[in-house]
Amino acid sequence: MGIVELFLLAVGLSMDAFAVSVCKGLAMQKLHWKHCVICGVWFGGFQALMPLLGYLLGSQFEAYITAIAPWVAFVLLALIGGNMVKESLSHEEEAASAGLDIRTMFLMAVATSIDALAVGITFAMVPIAVVAGSALINTLIGVCLIGITTFLLSCIGVKVGNVFGTKYKARAELAGGIILICIGLKILLEHFGVF
Repeated sequence: MGIVELFLLAVGLSMDAFAVSVCKGLAMQKLHWKHCVICGVWFGGFQALMPLLGYLLGSQFEAYITAIAPWVAFVLLALIGGNMVKESLSHEEEAASAGLDIRTMFLMAVATSIDALAVGITFAMVPIAVVAGSALINTLIGVCLIGITTFLLSCIGVKVGNVFGTKYKARAELAGGIILICIGLKILLEHFGVF
């Protein structure tokens, strides 16, 4: 996985956090820059932590699943992306809360980053090739890119929600889901030598 795929993956993964940040911004009467930073740190931090944990977990089992690794990566990314597409098309309204307390933010950060744990497992099977070096170094670069991207998009999401409301929430989730499905398909097609 190269830098372009990694960046697209980071954007796709951050769409859940973006959507929740939009809801947070929508619920806030008066927005301060620290609200954006709090959401960005929580969501970006967990989006970085979870793929690292997934990579460490996945690397323990890499020897056993190397032959089916592209299939596993495809299935995980397709399931995550498919779920995001399904959520974007559902017409259920989520309750918006302006609360930024530790308990609320922890639960939301974990909920929006569970998919990143599965992506981290794919990192162990489909290594990242950003710089010449060990797989761990490349994974750390990838994890940092995911965290920074999510931080920035979460900060933007809070502001967008405060200004525009939930107009772009469904579109963001739909785009994120499609991106993840396409990356999974690309990994599978590379396995068959199409790319």
